[in-house]
Amino acid sequence: MSDEDWDDTENDLMVADYFAMLTDELLGRYYNKSEHRRHLLDLLPKRNNSALEFKHRNISAVMDFLGQQKINGYKSLYSYQGSLVDAVIRWLEANPDWTVVKHNEVEERIGSSLKDGSDAILWIGPAPTFSNELPPVDPKFAAAVARKYDVAQRDARNRALGKAGEQRVLLHEKAVLQSARRGDLADKVRWTAIEEGDGAGYDIFSFEPDGQERLIEVKTTNGWDRTPFHITRNEIAVAEANRDTWHLVRLWNFAREPRAFSIRPPLDAHVMLTPTSFLASLH
Repeated sequence: MSDEDWDDTENDLMVADYFAMLTDELLGRYYNKSEHRRHLLDLLPKRNNSALEFKHRNISAVMDFLGQQKINGYKSLYSYQGSLVDAVIRWLEANPDWTVVKHNEVEERIGSSLKDGSDAILWIGPAPTFSNELPPVDPKFAAAVARKYDVAQRDARNRALGKAGEQRVLLHEKAVLQSARRGDLADKVRWTAIEEGDGAGYDIFSFEPDGQERLIEVKTTNGWDRTPFHITRNEIAVAEANRDTWHLVRLWNFAREPRAFSIRPPLDAHVMLTPTSFLASLH
């Protein structure tokens, strides 16, 4: 049977098995890929071991496309069918709580083990380049998937994820200032989004070691660095009005091993801004 012959039942079994392994991996539990494949061979007698491994790699590619974490060791293989994307989306919709797996644990770890030491400092690199883009995807296919599963909207609505990311950057900012012997400034760093609400156009008020202000907007995802994100009209306006002090810090791969990059205004020099909603007023 060819790849196109995989039916929904087979795809659903493969996807469920993939998420079972991924959940174990994220939670630090032992699992064995070979044992999982042997179990699947009993359920899918028409398939062989190689076909199962290729399909798991296909699922990793779909996870890239949907801005999700993926299993270490299953390198993305991008020759997947649209029906496999549908199967992953079906699983995610049937398991909405999975997208916050480990977030409580992350917050507890941040609160307990990162407060005091240099481990709180993140390496914040430059924005990604075209070299790590996904392979070309048919625009019609991409648009169809976007209508079914809005990756950026998912992250924007995940308050636990957003809060944990902001807290991580808050601790980073304080640790950087402490390491620069500017404890006086570290004491003045504020979590603006919590203390004043979401309307400021940034989440954290901090400082450079020389005392210059830093206005930091944090965007967090469990996906890879090219996962799209939402930014509000107000955030764009505040960025433009504060070009010397406004920073966007993008946290990615958050639940496993947080990584980050930063961009500065003008934003359209780094990202393509696409309108996603309109204000409707009666004539």
